[in-house]
Amino acid sequence: MTRPAPATRAAYRHFVTMATRWRDNDVYAHMNNAVFYEYVDSVVNGWIVGTGTLEIPHGPVVGLVVQSDCIFHASLGFPTPVTGGLRVGKVGRSSVRYEVGLFDGAADSASAEAGFTHVYVDSTTRRPVELPEPFRAAVESLQTD
Repeated sequence: MTRPAPATRAAYRHFVTMATRWRDNDVYAHMNNAVFYEYVDSVVNGWIVGTGTLEIPHGPVVGLVVQSDCIFHASLGFPTPVTGGLRVGKVGRSSVRYEVGLFDGAADSASAEAGFTHVYVDSTTRRPVELPEPFRAAVESLQTD
């Protein structure tokens, strides 16, 4: 199986640079694979909070992760900052597929490409609900296709 080349920064719409932490590295002197997901979660949820379109964390609609994945291309680790690039792959009636590229400092090729799908639900019943219109508009602004 031929592995696709890593995505570049041009494939993403929103960027945030984050400091790595000493504790991110594991015994093999690179970032532990589970930590990649922490950065992905911070990129997505930081953007959501920043839009002001959902009342986080006590609003009537919350996003629940129902699927996640990550392809690792290269190591990341302390002390080099990580830049997260964000785009939206798919918008459904009640779901959004977020895609995040994690870049080693100012590198142009992603060290990792991760994604997850949020299903938006009523915070009380936990049943899927239609995306609120202001939030849908914000999410659609991150689509690349």
